[in-house]
Amino acid sequence: MRLACLLGLYLCAGLASAGEGRLLATGGATSLEGAAGGGIMPWAVLAGYGERGEWGADVFATRVETGDYRLDVAGVAAAYGNRIELSYARQRFDLGTLARDLRLPDNSLSQDVLGLKLRLAGDLIYDRLPQISLGLQHKRQRDFLVPSLVGAQRREDSEGYLAASRLILGGAFGYNLLLNANLRYSRANELGLLGFGGDRRDRHSWLKEGSVAVLLDRHWAVGIEYREKPDNLSFAGESDWADLFVGYFPNKNLAVVLAYARLGEIATLDNQDGVYLSVQGSF
Repeated sequence: MRLACLLGLYLCAGLASAGEGRLLATGGATSLEGAAGGGIMPWAVLAGYGERGEWGADVFATRVETGDYRLDVAGVAAAYGNRIELSYARQRFDLGTLARDLRLPDNSLSQDVLGLKLRLAGDLIYDRLPQISLGLQHKRQRDFLVPSLVGAQRREDSEGYLAASRLILGGAFGYNLLLNANLRYSRANELGLLGFGGDRRDRHSWLKEGSVAVLLDRHWAVGIEYREKPDNLSFAGESDWADLFVGYFPNKNLAVVLAYARLGEIATLDNQDGVYLSVQGSF
């Protein structure tokens, strides 16, 4: 993963610098799966601040701590012309308490996520339509023994999502309001960290995602996110996710997001609420 991040930084350094057309924070942060957007879900926006004919890119690192589990994610995304985005993320899920209590053969699970996002229509601010993007993600679970033991049917799979985002200037008592809605087609268990499909159900489901953010000024944003999850495995329920976040954008090269995440039940352990911290560099 360190090599991938260094390569991403090298590539980003060679990109043309983004213009001044896109407003600060409209590139979003980076989601857990590497696509530009919020924390637990992507948005229709693309990585970086590049406009037509320009490159934009992000590198990021994220940690989520619940007490029983820890998730670390790092990756890179690049976009061209504010039209198409390619992304890569490596996720590492430390099983912590569960591994110790059940004496599992592995104490962590890892996954690679390759992403493609295409802006289909509209614009975040200036068009009559909201910005609408189609995303595809291919995920490969790297440590499949534990997922296979609990009923997962496959170690890799592809999924898609349709995202719509709109920034309403002055839409929240004079503050700018950012609205996002996604429809995802997936059978990933806990993002895919527990494999794909299960003994209860082995087919893709249509899943709803949404977020609302208020931009308090040019540098600060607060908001909430929600992500519906499938429930494919009989050994444990899979809860929907939600978070309350604060984003800080001091300039177009840096973003920091801190969140309180409510993740519910994960792999038999309830009340997995914790802290989410993500740092992103944009080019």
